[in-house]
Amino acid sequence: MKHFGIKAVALVALLGIGGGIGGAHLLTASRKTDTTASVDPQDRRLAEAGAYIARTADCVACHSVPGDKPFAGGLAMQTPVGTIYSSNITPDKASGIGAYSYADFKNAVQYGIRKDGAALYPAMPYPSYAIMPDRDIQALYAYFMADVAPVAKPSADSTIPWPLNMRWPMAWWQLLFAGKRDFAAPAGADEQVKRGAYLVEGPGHCGACHTPRGLAYQEKALSMADGDAFLSGAVIDGWRAKSLRGEARGLASWSAADIALFLKTGRTDRVAVFGAMADVVEHSTRYFTDDDLASIAAYLKQLPPVPGKVPVFPAKADNTTASLLAGRYDSRGAVIYMEHCVICHRADGQGMARIFPALAGNSAIFAQNPQSIIQITLEGGKMPANDHDAMAFAMPRFNHLSDQDITDVINFIRTAWTNQAPPIASDEVAHIRGFLASKKPNIVSGGKHE
Repeated sequence: MKHFGIKAVALVALLGIGGGIGGAHLLTASRKTDTTASVDPQDRRLAEAGAYIARTADCVACHSVPGDKPFAGGLAMQTPVGTIYSSNITPDKASGIGAYSYADFKNAVQYGIRKDGAALYPAMPYPSYAIMPDRDIQALYAYFMADVAPVAKPSADSTIPWPLNMRWPMAWWQLLFAGKRDFAAPAGADEQVKRGAYLVEGPGHCGACHTPRGLAYQEKALSMADGDAFLSGAVIDGWRAKSLRGEARGLASWSAADIALFLKTGRTDRVAVFGAMADVVEHSTRYFTDDDLASIAAYLKQLPPVPGKVPVFPAKADNTTASLLAGRYDSRGAVIYMEHCVICHRADGQGMARIFPALAGNSAIFAQNPQSIIQITLEGGKMPANDHDAMAFAMPRFNHLSDQDITDVINFIRTAWTNQAPPIASDEVAHIRGFLASKKPNIVSGGKHE
């Protein structure tokens, strides 16, 4: 009798799995478009429009590896369950998208469905691209088919273990979290803010990094209409993606001009971009028109603060500068700062405009979440090149310092001058050090790892 019960449970489980797989195929079929729209890749006006749209969608940053061919894939993207490698989206017929019809392309970009019918992981921001109009998707298709050089480089499998790497459950995920939708402009917005909202919510897919994700790795909101989680800040790939809203640790201290300049050059007089956002500036936002940058800035600056977060910091006097200049180092962190940091960032924490970022009053420094400052201190980084500044400066790595030394100097910086931030613990530094050591490398042409 017990043996029969086990068989019955196994049979029910198999039937459930079979139903889930069958239902997934039906869901995928129902989501796919069978559009017969004709797109001529030789239409130069269309392909040239697609080149700019590809910049606004940041296709090159995710689908390229430094030192390899553009759009050939292989970029390692770390997720909580393993590493996903971006795919080859050049028009190579064997390993890229050269055999894709326009309908195949639209299904992949907007609905997350590959040509073979498999569902794409949400590392591809198709929930955001879903609001892009057909004319823009057609222009993208013309650009990729006509102007991108084909590269024979097979896409790499992820390191996500079985059964989490199975594709069919993603069809059910898409049903719940990636439905078809259209762009809805903010109520009462002028044309500039409407354009900014579209770029942020759609091709720019800012929420993919700057909106927190739920247990199923879904973005908790795809627009402000979905709830207050939208653009409220998140952690991705070991970096803190700041809140883009109007509170003290968000964009309260940024002017619209600051935002536009940062997106165009990767710098302002106070801050500099590092980490994943450096690639976004390098390959994408630096090419935006000034009007589009101003639209994004206008949209972001009219967003409200995140409820429950500090809207404005209380006044705090700067007692740090005088102490350092007088040689009064009242903590181990202050000593380490004078040994390793002061030569670039100065005793007053102001750095040098557009060369060495300020540490005083820099919103990346006093963020509630310290991952970015820990990672940049351990790993260093380089500013992206741009057409506005003559040189791209680098931050050296300090991973030779102990976890406690890193903790002490970061805690000093986060509370020095007028900065106000909670302390970090050495185990947070150890965690990021371990994360960096375990990161999978990118894959370059020939299947070799960097």
